[in-house]
Amino acid sequence: MLAAAPDAPRAPVSPAPAAAADPLAPSGRWSANTDGQAAVPPMGWNSWNAFNSDIDEEKVLASARVLVDTGLSRLGYRYVNIDDGWWLKRRQTDGRLVIRSDKFPSAGKPGSTDTSFRPFTDKIHAMGLKAGIYSDIGRNSCGQIYTPDFKNQPEGSVQEREVGLYGHVDQDIGLFFREWGFDFIKVDGCGVRGLPADAERVRSGMYRALPPIIDMQSLGRTDVGAVKALYQSVGTALQRHRPGGDYVFSLCLWGSADVRAWGKDMGNSSRTSDDISPHWGRMLTNLDTAITRPLYAHPGSWNDADMLYVGTGDFDADHLTEARSHFSLWAMINSPLIIGYDLRKLTAAQRTIFGNAQIVALNQDPAGNQAVIAYQSEDVQFLVKTLADGGKAVALFNRSAEPAEVHLTAAQLKYREDAPVALTDLWSGKRSSFTGEQAFKLAPHETLVFRTSGTRRLPNGLFLSEQPGNVNPAVDGVVAPRVDPTIHQSVTHWRGTRGPGEHAQYSGWGGAQADRAVYGQVLRVAARNYDTGLGVLTGSRMEVRNNGFARFTASVGVDDSSDAATAGVRFEVYGDGKLLARSRPMRFGEAAQPLSADVKGVRIVELVARATGGDARNPAAVVWADAAMVR
Repeated sequence: MLAAAPDAPRAPVSPAPAAAADPLAPSGRWSANTDGQAAVPPMGWNSWNAFNSDIDEEKVLASARVLVDTGLSRLGYRYVNIDDGWWLKRRQTDGRLVIRSDKFPSAGKPGSTDTSFRPFTDKIHAMGLKAGIYSDIGRNSCGQIYTPDFKNQPEGSVQEREVGLYGHVDQDIGLFFREWGFDFIKVDGCGVRGLPADAERVRSGMYRALPPIIDMQSLGRTDVGAVKALYQSVGTALQRHRPGGDYVFSLCLWGSADVRAWGKDMGNSSRTSDDISPHWGRMLTNLDTAITRPLYAHPGSWNDADMLYVGTGDFDADHLTEARSHFSLWAMINSPLIIGYDLRKLTAAQRTIFGNAQIVALNQDPAGNQAVIAYQSEDVQFLVKTLADGGKAVALFNRSAEPAEVHLTAAQLKYREDAPVALTDLWSGKRSSFTGEQAFKLAPHETLVFRTSGTRRLPNGLFLSEQPGNVNPAVDGVVAPRVDPTIHQSVTHWRGTRGPGEHAQYSGWGGAQADRAVYGQVLRVAARNYDTGLGVLTGSRMEVRNNGFARFTASVGVDDSSDAATAGVRFEVYGDGKLLARSRPMRFGEAAQPLSADVKGVRIVELVARATGGDARNPAAVVWADAAMVR
């Protein structure tokens, strides 16, 4: 276990993979995470946005009671999660964590120096809810490092205040899940980011140095392998102490360490951005880090744009349009719906938002398809989600502070343009229909959300971009992770306008895309545009779960966004590890060529785009155009 030595100055670099291993070799299996209890995105409440570290038993239990008394728990809000601020110290005689029993009185054990959260979790479970706890992968928590003036900081010697998992992974996970009965854990990464030897709080003697293995401003200075190994040690401990998989593992790496590419293989949810704040601009930033990543989220592993701020700031009672947009968008992108509000103050209007069963149902739809962008601009976006019952949801989102007139087309929904499309507004309940296209007026910051039905353009199957929950970029071809420059750069509340301002820092540029080329352009081969398909890089292998379809079809080629000197690319289709179809080498400027395979009875289809020459350090953008599974 990487974190076995608590005094190790630095986690070792992960060993390089064997030279003979071919990452594009078919595995015949689904490699995205399915362990844990997250077939749909987790829902519930977390203490941080409401109270920071100033938490106690009464506040948490009061919030739990509101979830039950208002009926929100019946909609799926079942996790009640304690964030930072619960710990007193780590006992040095045996390394056991001690709870702040002055804040959580039920944790005290008469006649014993031990404390236990079991009475607390028993109370949560007796309400029909689940209990969650917080830790950090380093020695110290985010609160200790970045907000030490907040309340309830750990006390005692330097070592006693080292309450994070580092060096104690198996001990702490066993304590949390086997002994104390928790069901959910959020694991931050501040402790392996914020304590270099020259940090002010290290020089002052407040904390010991732990050389950073994460640099938010530099992927090149981040030891991705070491970060992965630390988080994998938590996953291994969870499987050991909850062998039935009765847990939720929430990774909180804020989009750093290229977690976009591997978090889906390890955790039940993975934060895509730094912390949200109750500001419209910051909500846009967090949304943008997840909105173009539908292929990286699946049942069992979700993109997490951070907790909801409905009820506060730009989303308070005076900004219900913004609050509804925030909630609707999180539902459409399948981000966990974790309320971050003091529920003791819950108003009827806020309850109506959290309790909109139709919107919640989009988030909890068992197909697990994150919405895909159907129209993209800096002012307006359309998001379309395919649902388990065969219908679709669409969100029309006005990002701007000005009214907007927009036109939704049947083609954007992948419906036939000569047949009627039925709409149900999920906020007003109003029903309507159109043929071809329909105009809508959006107020500033407004999001309209509809359930739709119509005649599918592909009547006997599903395009792969309609079912991203069944498509996994096991290898996405990204050779050198780069930051994504398309994410909204907001003013951060923790720095304000000090310094040079927010800059691109979240990795993911060039990853696999649904209905777009890898760098955001329209899918285009030999001057022909395609409105559906997968945009990937050479050196990629995509896994597709086959839910009873008989045939895979696509047109394959090199995207026009690639360099004209791109070497050949060969496209291969495998079924349960066996080669089913292969193209000739395709080159830039050549028209897309049809490629299909009989996949009847196949469980896992794998799509490989392999360069036949050229510079492997500069992969080409390629297209699986019109890629579909048909009956």
